[in-house]
Amino acid sequence: MRKVVLTFGLIAGAILSAMMAITLPFHDQIGFDRALVVGYTSMVLAFLMVFFGARSYRDNVAGGSVSFWRAFQVGFLIALVGMVCYVAMWEVMYHNFYPDYLDKYTAYAIGKLQQSGASAAEIAAETQKMAQMKAMYQNPLLNVLMTMLEPLPVGLVASLISAGILSRKRRLTDGALAGAR
Repeated sequence: MRKVVLTFGLIAGAILSAMMAITLPFHDQIGFDRALVVGYTSMVLAFLMVFFGARSYRDNVAGGSVSFWRAFQVGFLIALVGMVCYVAMWEVMYHNFYPDYLDKYTAYAIGKLQQSGASAAEIAAETQKMAQMKAMYQNPLLNVLMTMLEPLPVGLVASLISAGILSRKRRLTDGALAGAR
């Protein structure tokens, strides 16, 4: 199981990391809304490896049969390896190349609120919330945990769907069928 999880998890992680490295430099040009769509689309594509990895486990390791929970376990471990790669890439990019990312995001969020006609109190509350988020990002553990929360729902859904599709019970052999008659 370890080989399947690492192989497919690292492929998923490479896709996630590559997409982040490719798209983050163009973040200012494409904007936060489009970047969100691009980011989650790349997560869905990367987490296709969950399906292929769980299928590989079922077909090559488990003898063609796997329970829902075992398929989910394999799939989620693959997703977890991919998420660790995603977080590692974010930490490198954020700390070395984009330390002003949260300042730009704060300006975007406040600007969007102002354009929507929000009250001064709502804008002040959002500004305070963003300042708290920036302070939390200064703590390395919280930074890692908050970054891990981004791909987690996508990886969880991919694992559940893959387990549902791929789980199958052992079939009786022809000899067992003949004896059952």
